[in-house]
Amino acid sequence: MATLCKYPFLLSLCFTFFMFSSASTQEADALLNFKAFIDDPNHSLSSWSNNSGVHHCNWTGITCIPTPSLYVSSIDLQSLNLSGEIPSSICELPYLSHLNLADNLFNQPIPLHLSECSSLETLNLSKNLIWGTIPDQISFEALKVLDLSKNHIEGKIPESIGSLVHLQVLNLGSNLLSGTVPFVFGNFTELAVLDLSQNAYLASAVPTDIGKLEKLEQLFLQRSGFLGEIPESFVGLSNLITLDLSQNNLTGKLPQTLGSSLKNLVSFDVSENKLLGSFPSGICDGKGLKFLSLHTNFFNGSLPESISKCLNLENFQVQNNGFSGDFPNGLWSLPKVMLVRAENNRFSGELLDSISKAAQLEQVQIDNNSFTGKIPQGLGLVKSLYRFSASLNGFSGEIPPNFCDSPVMSIINLSHNTLSGQIPELRKCRKLVSLSLADNSLTGEIPPSLADLPVLTYLDLSHNQLSGSIAPGLQNLKLALFNVSFNQLSGRVPSSLISGLPASFLEGNPGLCGPGLPNPCSDEHPKHHSSGLTTLTCALISIAFAMAMVIVAAGVFVFHRFSKRKSQPGVWRSVFFYPLRLTEHDLVMGMDEKSALGNGGPFGRVYTISLPSGELVAIKKLVNFGTQPSKALKAQVKVLAKMRHKNIVKILGFCHSDESIFLIYEFLQKGSLGDLICRPDFELQWSARLRIATGVAQGLSYLHKGYVPHLLHRNLKSTNILLDADYEPKLTDFAIDRIVGEAPFQSTITSEFAHSCYNAPGKESHIRPRLAQIDAFTHLSMSKFPTYASCLIAECRYSKKATEQMDVYSFGVVLLELITGRQAEDIESLDSLDIVKWVRRKVNITNGALQILDPMISSSSSQKEMLRALETALHCTAVMPEKRPSMIEVVKTLESLNSGSCVPSTLDSEEQMQSVGV
Repeated sequence: MATLCKYPFLLSLCFTFFMFSSASTQEADALLNFKAFIDDPNHSLSSWSNNSGVHHCNWTGITCIPTPSLYVSSIDLQSLNLSGEIPSSICELPYLSHLNLADNLFNQPIPLHLSECSSLETLNLSKNLIWGTIPDQISFEALKVLDLSKNHIEGKIPESIGSLVHLQVLNLGSNLLSGTVPFVFGNFTELAVLDLSQNAYLASAVPTDIGKLEKLEQLFLQRSGFLGEIPESFVGLSNLITLDLSQNNLTGKLPQTLGSSLKNLVSFDVSENKLLGSFPSGICDGKGLKFLSLHTNFFNGSLPESISKCLNLENFQVQNNGFSGDFPNGLWSLPKVMLVRAENNRFSGELLDSISKAAQLEQVQIDNNSFTGKIPQGLGLVKSLYRFSASLNGFSGEIPPNFCDSPVMSIINLSHNTLSGQIPELRKCRKLVSLSLADNSLTGEIPPSLADLPVLTYLDLSHNQLSGSIAPGLQNLKLALFNVSFNQLSGRVPSSLISGLPASFLEGNPGLCGPGLPNPCSDEHPKHHSSGLTTLTCALISIAFAMAMVIVAAGVFVFHRFSKRKSQPGVWRSVFFYPLRLTEHDLVMGMDEKSALGNGGPFGRVYTISLPSGELVAIKKLVNFGTQPSKALKAQVKVLAKMRHKNIVKILGFCHSDESIFLIYEFLQKGSLGDLICRPDFELQWSARLRIATGVAQGLSYLHKGYVPHLLHRNLKSTNILLDADYEPKLTDFAIDRIVGEAPFQSTITSEFAHSCYNAPGKESHIRPRLAQIDAFTHLSMSKFPTYASCLIAECRYSKKATEQMDVYSFGVVLLELITGRQAEDIESLDSLDIVKWVRRKVNITNGALQILDPMISSSSSQKEMLRALETALHCTAVMPEKRPSMIEVVKTLESLNSGSCVPSTLDSEEQMQSVGV
């Protein structure tokens, strides 16, 4: 009898084992079915195989849980360069709760069939190429996290999304959503994170039911076209940590109890809206606030003194408002504050010595207010301070001797105050780049120690009562601006300061003498001077000849090396981001002189190749590139290929070997803007030119701020702006440094940039190893471009890395080309001046601005818009980088011209010209 009892037990055990084994096989089959629909160029899923001997729970990206057997609970395939389709078979995994396919290249509508995954709690499809609308039928029973950000999803947010009542995270940011936002968010009682940011086509009031979300911690609505008032219901967001409503069209007043209600707030940003009224008190009641940004609104009244209680405050930005009254004194002594920006308000009060307690303070900008009193000595005790700007105030008394003691101080602007006494000796601030003390009542001599500041570039001491001579050592500095006009200076002006700077910067000093000035110096010896100059010229010519020989030798070496490479092709590897029926052999055979476009740029030549479908593509064969692993190269190209913007050329794929890199771009019929401008029959109407300029600005703004990671173009010029059939511009050759490598990019640009007026003075100036060569070229070129070369080397000395401002300068040059109808580097038609200097000289004479405009455009209404655009171009090409606008600001200005809401130009104002660094 006991023996018989054993058989049912064994039968049950076998049945259980069979069931578990069957379930395991089914799950592995479901995963392999999923893999069959996926394009995996990097073979990241190579372990997904029944023949690998690896249990499917140990496959790449797979996590299992025992329930009681092993079941797949999580699939995490983020950043594996995957594409293809997301099949419904994935929902055959009954316990799948986490699916992360972020940062890949899936190009399809939102896969609605994933709603069949009954256990799914997290769905992350962010940073892909997902397109189409959010379907009305969207329904996930258990979903807690839905992230569809950074895709191309368009259309309205459906009301049916309110059925996802268990959501804790909803991220729809950085898409193309439009229309109004439905009032369904009150359903999300568990929601902790809501992100609808960077959906520029939304036009909606902020949903009031968001205020019902008591568990909400992060709310991101910035740059999304929200309008109307901030709902009173927001006072109910008691757990909110981050609130970002910036860059919208919000109006009205802030709810008066908003600050005191948000006790857990760490970051509060409502900048760049149209908010008005006073700012409510209580914002620091919770003690945790670190970032407060109210700038660029219409706030008025005084700031509440309670802001001084923000002991953790780091960034404080209230600039460009109408605030008045005494500035909160306690704010200056906050122990963690790093940034204080309050310029362009009507604040009053004094700076106190207690500012020395702000041990981490880095930047202070309080220009254009009504501050009074003395500059405190405590300011010199803040060793982290690198910028102090307090122009256009009422500060008086002497400048304290230690005011520039911070070892990192770079920018000081105390102009347009009533300061008196002498300028103290400056010896400790060795990183000082800009010093402006203009329009005060300073006396005494110009301190000789200024000549010992190695990176000093911008020095404005005009409109004071300074006396004595100009120290000869100042001519050794690479000064982009040296203005000592309207003082009481006397004696000889160093010759290089006369030749390299406008005479207006020396006027108002009757005692000054020198060549080209009203008063010649009595001890001048022209013959001797001429002889010395001849000797110097001969020496420089010798150096130039030696350099030319080195270049020729290098050219021969490169030619032979290229020939050798061509005869020994390496192994090719291809990555296509679009379905291209193209082989490496097709590329190599198709690139010949007949298919070449132009002579090529510094990074290689471009060819056109016809696909079997008859479609044309453009192939750029890169030269001067460094060596980096294939995986790293793919990652960098992938970053660029994932960009989707109407003003950015699409990268369709690339091929590479050890010897060559071919980038495959979409082909645009109209060629480049540079080609268009250089045609003798160039007669494009202003409306079309303005549309091109706006498109270029939008593309550049997208690179700078709209795309993650933020990128720089670094090689913007009209020949790198392509035009489609409708003259819509598209940027190309952007961020090439990521592909060729930083060192080869710097080397190539260095050899090119001194010859190009598209480059800001000092563009790519962080190239320290080449500085001596640049210096040599500049001395040789001074006779042709004296001011430009001086500016170029000046910024070389202090710019540490490529910046957005450099791209802005290049855009300004392109805009000047569109306004003038002239090529930027057509020296013969510009009186041997680059276009920026030519325009600046013209603007400074009577009716000169009108002479700049392309004579092919005679409409008075168009000319008014062109003058306004010219103003923008001059701001973009300002000598000092900090005076250049951001591309976001440029886009807004150009769009206002397109809409016909432009204001009259102020180009006839000399003060306006000086403000942009002309």
